[in-house]
Amino acid sequence: MPQSLAKVYLHITFSTKNRENRIDSAIEHRLYDYLGGICKGLECFPVQIGGYQNHVHLLCTLSRKTTLAELLEALKKNSSKWIKSIDTKYENFYWQRGYGVFSVNPSEVDVVKQYIINQHEHHRVRTFEEEYRAFLKKYKVDFDERYLWD
Repeated sequence: MPQSLAKVYLHITFSTKNRENRIDSAIEHRLYDYLGGICKGLECFPVQIGGYQNHVHLLCTLSRKTTLAELLEALKKNSSKWIKSIDTKYENFYWQRGYGVFSVNPSEVDVVKQYIINQHEHHRVRTFEEEYRAFLKKYKVDFDERYLWD
């Protein structure tokens, strides 16, 4: 084959350090736009970005030229620096060390997109911890609760 083609959808989620409510309404949508810009710069095109006070969700494609580790490092490192530069009230903003990444079937892209759009409503009744555990179970990811949150 003379041409390499790929279309890999990822659902990425990660939280603020200690799941502290650091994403307020003043930066929320600007943060999502900034994360989308990082994705675009790495040719990992964003489909939907959203979240809640202590975490974000990104639905994007994975570029053939970018590794998952490079994408996550760029997202977390650059957005953390950016947030801290906005105002001194964000000087203690940090992302957690880990993250969750889940493959998305192209036929389920609209379902995941809607899920991300409805984060505020969804988190009226469910914590990020409950949501994340549910993803791990759905995707049959083995995990040890003792190490999940530190």
